[in-house]
Amino acid sequence: MLDRMTNAIEHFTARLTFETDVSDVHAAMTAGTPNLVVVDSRGAQAWAQGRIPGAVHLPTADIAVRAAETIPAGSEVVTYCWGPGCNGATRAALEFAKLGYRVREMLGGYEYWVREGLEFETSAGRESRPADELTAPRWAVSCDC
Repeated sequence: MLDRMTNAIEHFTARLTFETDVSDVHAAMTAGTPNLVVVDSRGAQAWAQGRIPGAVHLPTADIAVRAAETIPAGSEVVTYCWGPGCNGATRAALEFAKLGYRVREMLGGYEYWVREGLEFETSAGRESRPADELTAPRWAVSCDC
């Protein structure tokens, strides 16, 4: 029983070390967390469709070649891709980890950023959509988790 509990603690501690969520990333960006770099790992067409304001566009295939010139050493990198049905952010996080960056994957990706009613940008400017009540509480600021 003790081994199972220890394994569970290690597992969930690791997840919280290497994963984050849309709400926490938004809060960190709003607070101006030093050295935070949010990386959109999608391709050019997806980037053009919409992105998180302030994110850096660095497709996964380019990370090994361009990370050092694009992302300052010592940065805390958060990767995102389309959404929970895509493992692109996981692959991007792995590439950053191989290069020695501190990195976390943003669960939910761009899809949940938009679905939670947060501001996004396109070439036409910034906009937001009403929060989807299946992803964000209707009457509260947060889910209180």
